[in-house]
Parts: sequence; structure tokens; C-alpha cells
Amino acid sequence: MAMTPFRESVVDQRPNDSRVYLCPMHSDVRRPHPGKCPKCGMSLLPEGTRFGILRHMIGNPLHLTIMVTVMGAVMAAAMITMR
Repeated sequence: MAMTPFRESVVDQRPNDSRVYLCPMHSDVRRPHPGKCPKCGMSLLPEGTRFGILRHMIGNPLHLTIMVTVMGAVMAAAMITMR
């Protein structure tokens, strides 16, 4: 069985005048340039990347299975320690 080489997705790092930067915690904070959120100090992210990792994990059945299993184990451990 031949394995295909792993290819990373390439993100365009050039500045784009139409790009909007958002705070992950405060959706009302929108800036035309990268920087820090004035409310919480978190780094502003380009619009569209806010839930990228979550979309990636839910889109893959194996990731979804692992995520649900780990969440169940953590919840079980928390319930056992609370007794």
C-alpha cells in the first residue's frame, strides 16, 4: 500500500486590505488590522479562522469519535472525584 505524502494547507500571509480581524471572545470587536482586543487583550484573528479547528475536528469522524470519548472520560473522572 503506497502512502501519499502529507501536504500542509498554505495560508496566504500577504496583507489584504479587505481582511477583517475579530476577537475570538468578543464578536463585536472588528478591526481592519491585526492587534489586541481592547476588552480582553487577546490577539485578533482573521475573519473565518475563528472556528477553523473545531470545524476540522467535527468534519472528520475519527476526530469526532476521539473527542466524544475523551470528553466522556473527563466527565466521568470529574464525577468520581466530586463524590
